[in-house]
Formats: sequence, structure tokens, C-alpha cells
Amino acid sequence: MVRKLSAGERIFNIFNTAFLIFIGLSTLYPMYYMLILSLNEGMDSLKGGIWLYPRKFTWFNYEFVLNNSLMRDAYIISISRTVIGTALSILVTAVTAYGLSFNNLPYKKAIMTFIIIPMVFNGGLIPYYLQLRNLGLLNTFWVYVIPSAFSIFNMFVMRKFFMDLPDSLKESAHIDGATHIQILVKIVLPLSKPMLAALSLFTAVYHWNDWFSGAFYVDNIRLIPIQTYLHRILSADSLNMLTGGNALVQEAAARQSHLGSMTVTSVKMAAVMCGTLPILCVYPFLQKYFVKGMLIGSIKG
Repeated sequence: MVRKLSAGERIFNIFNTAFLIFIGLSTLYPMYYMLILSLNEGMDSLKGGIWLYPRKFTWFNYEFVLNNSLMRDAYIISISRTVIGTALSILVTAVTAYGLSFNNLPYKKAIMTFIIIPMVFNGGLIPYYLQLRNLGLLNTFWVYVIPSAFSIFNMFVMRKFFMDLPDSLKESAHIDGATHIQILVKIVLPLSKPMLAALSLFTAVYHWNDWFSGAFYVDNIRLIPIQTYLHRILSADSLNMLTGGNALVQEAAARQSHLGSMTVTSVKMAAVMCGTLPILCVYPFLQKYFVKGMLIGSIKG
């Protein structure tokens, strides 16, 4: 029998639904607004009144951005560091967490103390910069990957998950002659897919959104990631500063076509969308693991 809701419960549901819809719209609409501005002619956008759809539709803002060789290089760097950096970080962190999940590990407390210290004390930006210089990582692609190859926070999450797995699984595999590498690869990691998917998403988002490393540790403009390039675009106040010699500018100027209808704002909106959409497209593929992975440890313990 379905219980009839009281008047107070119905009112609460109505207000709760309305509030959640308002929060959802206030979160999504700014992104949608940038999208319609990026698809509208820049000069026409200056007139205002564009709220739901483009008034004068055009792809030229995206052509202007994507035909820039610097933008393409930035995309390659960001995609490469996201894929390589995420895979390396998960691998290194998982191997460390697996070793530290054994209670009989020699010098375990000393190792854990040594790992925890960097979480509490930071050496500072200048010593970190000097260390990167001594290691020969400045102005190289590997400055994005190697320093972030090990995540202390992710290690603790993995270690807790590995410790919660039944010891009988590892012991039976060990009796059958399996090595620790085989146990990790064939037993532990397959059982940890939800957790690995959640941590992989966090790591990938970090690598994709990181602009600081490219701004401070790389001088070669061909090695900066997409977010650092977007930071420079958003700081620009003219189309020439946006392009740095984009061939499409000269072509458009020669034929007096779309260039006159463009503005710095319309190009910025297109650039922001180009830098945001790729990482948003990753989430649907990991969604089935994400919620389960985020609830790790909330039921046990």
C-alpha cells in the first residue's frame, strides 16, 4: 500500500525539486552561455540579447582557434601528459600501495612516516624549481609527468582498499606459485576497477586542468599545455595577441570576410570551450565505476 504524502511533505518535495533545478541551471547555464557566444558572430554578440541560442550562427571562431598551430601543439601536449601522466601515476601509486598494504612489511612505520612528511611540510616553490633544474626537467615534457607520478593521497586510498580485500585470495594465489606482481596484476587490480576508475578520473582532471606547470617551468611555447595557453588567451586584449601569427588571420584579412565580425571575447569563448569539452567527454565512460569508487570505505570500517 502506497502511503499518502502529507501536505508538509508535498510542499517540501516541491520546494526541494525547485531548489535543485535552480542549482542545476545556475551551474550549467554559464557553460551553455559561453557555447552560444562562441557560435555567434562576435560583433553581433556586442549588441546583447543572446540568451538561448546564437542569433548569427558561425563556426569561424572555432576555425580561428583550431587553425592556430600553437593551439594544436597545446592540445597534443595536454592529451599526451593526461594519458601518460595518469597511467604512470596509477601504476606507481598502485605498486607502492600494494607493498604498504602488508602488515608484516619490514620498517613499515618508518616508510609511512617518510611518506607522510611531504603532506605536512612543503619545501616551497623556489627549492622545488631548483630541484627540477638539477634534475634536468625544466623546459621538457617530463616536467608534467615525473613530479606527479606518485600521489600520496591516492596511495592511502588504494592502500585502504587493498587491505580490505580478503587475505585468503592473496594467500591461495601465493600457495599456487603466483608472484606478487602476478597477484597484483591478475587479482588485486581487477577487483579494484571502481576505485581505479575514480582515481584515474581525478588524476586525469588534474593533468588536464594544470596551467601552473606550463607557466612557471616551461619557456618553450611549443611545450605549454592547453590550460596555460588558455590562460594567455584570456589575458590578451587583441586578436594579434591571441594568434601570434595565425595564418588564418592573414587569409581572412585578405578577403575581408569573417575577421571584421570577430571580437576578442568571441574567440576567448571558443578557446575556453575547446579546452573544457574534451575532459567533460571522459566522465560518461567512467560513470558506472565512479559512484561505486567514491563510496569506497563508507560501508566498511
